[in-house]
Amino acid sequence: MNKINRLFAENKDRKLLSLYFCAGCPSLEGTADVIRTMERRGIDMVEVGIPFSDPMADGPVIQNAATCALHNGMTLSIIFNQLKEIKDEVNIPLLLMGYLNPIMQYGIEEFCKSCVDSGVSGAIIPDLPFKDYLDYVKPVADRYDLRIIMLITPETSEERIRFIDEHTDGFIYMVSSAAITGTQKSFDEAKQEYFRRINGMNLRNPRMIGFGISNKQTLESSQSNAAGAIIGSKFVTLLSETGNADTALDKLFYALAND
Repeated sequence: MNKINRLFAENKDRKLLSLYFCAGCPSLEGTADVIRTMERRGIDMVEVGIPFSDPMADGPVIQNAATCALHNGMTLSIIFNQLKEIKDEVNIPLLLMGYLNPIMQYGIEEFCKSCVDSGVSGAIIPDLPFKDYLDYVKPVADRYDLRIIMLITPETSEERIRFIDEHTDGFIYMVSSAAITGTQKSFDEAKQEYFRRINGMNLRNPRMIGFGISNKQTLESSQSNAAGAIIGSKFVTLLSETGNADTALDKLFYALAND
């Protein structure tokens, strides 16, 4: 069974926490250590960012991390090599998150094959058109048992959400707002209503809520309305500031419990 599916199947009574970081930031060689540390500290799933020069859905924090990673020399090939080295050590699901351009340059078939070879269970490609996913990417990904995770936002229609739910597997990435990534102090009533509306749809796939989660209120709101939460910008900031995954996680857990 794919590790993503197993994670949700075995944890239906527990809220999950997934973290994002950009491979190659703060250091080129630090990817494996960050992942090992996350697993040791109880993180359930990790999104490994593929740095790209034009990350249109990302806010300044993740844009800066991508710039740092590119300056450090990180490439998709290096990411795969680094992940392959720890494939047999890491048990939690790993996903690659990145834009379509570098993946297309790498080649869809080769990308899916390299994911399997390096222990990656899925991918999130924010700018992948759904029709292209169905026509070109899904058939290849299915052959490699790779999950392609699609995003929904408050603006996504019910019809499209149900279509996504029908044609994807693993989980649905539920973006808290239509804005770019970044931290938020609270989720207002409009976001709460969005969460309740999606809850009422009784979708087949579990959902993870991301974008803006940085403190106790946003974490609890996300976890009470989905299978769990995804944190990116807050952790990326702390990792960049401290240069140490353990210290960054200490600060993150404190913020999630007290802020």
